[in-house]
Amino acid sequence: MSAPVTVSVTRHVDPSHSTQMLAWMQAGTSMAEKFDGFLGSGWVRPSADSTDWHMLYRFADAESLAAWEASPQRAWWLEAAAGDVEESRRERRTGIEGWFDEPATVEALSAAPVPPPRWKQMVVIFMVFLPLSLVANFVASRTIGGWPLVPRVVLVTSVMTPLMTYVFLPWMTRRMSWWLHR
Repeated sequence: MSAPVTVSVTRHVDPSHSTQMLAWMQAGTSMAEKFDGFLGSGWVRPSADSTDWHMLYRFADAESLAAWEASPQRAWWLEAAAGDVEESRRERRTGIEGWFDEPATVEALSAAPVPPPRWKQMVVIFMVFLPLSLVANFVASRTIGGWPLVPRVVLVTSVMTPLMTYVFLPWMTRRMSWWLHR
């Protein structure tokens, strides 16, 4: 089973078409809601007259997202805005990055979870970092303990960072969601 996937899309829209854009986005959300695994969507604009619209949608796993992205409903929806909307950037996120940070302004199309307090985020990160750091330093002391400090720290950090980001923090965040979002 894969982790939830958030897709971030930046689209350029003529500010005079804001009303049509909002209706288009609501139609897309209404269609996506009918797909298994849909967890929510929303959008953010830097200002009322901005041409950039940052859109987010989230699915429970990569398979659910793939079903939505390959659907004829989505193809029809995208075609409906062809010529009026230009996509400039698309990102998929499954790690911890951006999960807790709240943008300055959000206009939600669907209810979005409230980010947990910073102190709870810190506790979850500590719960992962401490044991991983202890194990990494123990292994390093047994295997590369004779290395100079800088190369040893670079190697340990290079191994720990991806493990924290892609394996242990997402795993712990899922396990502690009951507490993070209480």
